Parts: sequence; structure tokens; C-alpha cells
Amino acid sequence: MNPQDEKHGQAWTRLLGIMNELRARCPWDRKQTIDSLRHLTIEETYELSDAILQGNLPEIQKELGDLLLHIVFYAKIATEQQAFDISDVINGLCDKLITRHPHVYGEVPSDDEAEIKRSWERIKLQEKGGNSGVLSGVPSSLPALIKAWRIQQKAQGVGFDWDSRAAVWAKVEEELGEFKAHVGAEGALLDTAAATDEFGDLLFTLVNYARFVGIDPETALERTNRRFINRFNHMEAAVKQEGKALPDLNMAVLNAYWIAAKGIYP
Repeated sequence: MNPQDEKHGQAWTRLLGIMNELRARCPWDRKQTIDSLRHLTIEETYELSDAILQGNLPEIQKELGDLLLHIVFYAKIATEQQAFDISDVINGLCDKLITRHPHVYGEVPSDDEAEIKRSWERIKLQEKGGNSGVLSGVPSSLPALIKAWRIQQKAQGVGFDWDSRAAVWAKVEEELGEFKAHVGAEGALLDTAAATDEFGDLLFTLVNYARFVGIDPETALERTNRRFINRFNHMEAAVKQEGKALPDLNMAVLNAYWIAAKGIYP
């Protein structure tokens, strides 16, 4: 992106003008508050996530626009409340990026990605004046899998981490063994509460291993979810096409349909 290209400034001016007009003349836009927009922003974020997982660049462009609208909308409401405006948002972001990249804008050059991440976390803590803990920046409302990932990244940022992937995998096997200890011979749980805790530990450690080997666990699980949906939908359609119904078929027959679906959605 060329910051000197006039089209960027023109587009920005156009968007801010439209926002002002909508806020003044549209009944729906006029009644919105920061609180009322919140759930819509979350929805738009998930729609962007879907577009990214699909690799659909035109859809990514559209969803980025929707998110940008929300950012401008929040800033417009804040301007009306004389709290801040969009320039404060942008300049605050610019200041933060410069401060947190001393290897780019300061006198401490570095090409070590791990050290850069640690520096980022140290600077964040300094910005908070030492009044907040390392994990305070992890939103409590994050989905559990993403939260585990971010918690581990935060801990890593201050040097609390495993020495090697082998050590993490050994921990995975240890946690699996501890979970199995709560499962009876017939597969029933001997102690549901204890088994639940151990299963959580196992998942947390698997997320840790994924981080160590460079796999995004949220993306990995969502890709599996989508493969399952595609295969199941294909299987269901094939069964219906033959005038049958899924509940009427035994698992051996269903598995044959499933294998066929896997051939189409590997």
C-alpha cells in the first residue's frame, strides 16, 4: 500500500462522510449504541474468519469492509460523546506499533522472532504500569481453544515455556495416560469430574504441542469440522437419492457410504 496514493485518502473521506450522513438520517443507524453493535461485530468477525478459511479473497474484501464500518461506527458514537474520534484511534494504534517494534523504529535491531515476541510482551506489561498480570490481556470470553492458545503464547512471551517439542509430546502422553486412568474397561468413566479435568489437561497440552510445531489448533479443528460436514452431507444426499433414510441403516452400511464420501472430500 502506498500511503501517498490519493485514492486511499479519498476512500477514507468518502466513508467518514457516509457514516456522518447515516448517523444523521437513518433511523436504524441513529439509534445504535456501542453496546448494541457489539454482537454484530462478533458476527462480522466470524464471517471474516469463514472467508479466510475458504480462501475466498473477494469475500475477505467484503468482510473487511464490514468490520471497518463497525470501527468507524464506534468512533462516530464516541465522537458524539466527546470521548475520542477516529483519528485518536488511528494515532493511538500508530504510536503502539512504533513503541512495540523497537527493532524497527528504535536502536535494538533483531531478526530473532522469539525475542521479538518476548519484547512485545515486556513492552505491553510496561505500558500497563506493572498493575496487570501477564495473562490479563487474554479476553475471558474467548472460545476455550483459542484462549488456551493465547494463554500459552502469553506465557511463552515472558520465557515460561517448554525446552523442546519432545518434552511437550512426553507431556501429551502423560496426560493421555492420566485421562485413561479414569476410564473403565467398558469405556465408562470411573469419575466424571476427574476425567473431565484430565481431558481438559490433555487438550491444553495438545494445543501446546501444536504451537510448538507451528500448527494453529483452531484452524486445524475447523478444517476437520468442515471436512466432516462435507462428507456427512454427501453421505446423507447419497442415501436419500437411493430412497433410504439414515436412521434405518446400520453402521456397517453407513460406513460404506462414509468411505465413498471420503473419496470425494479427502
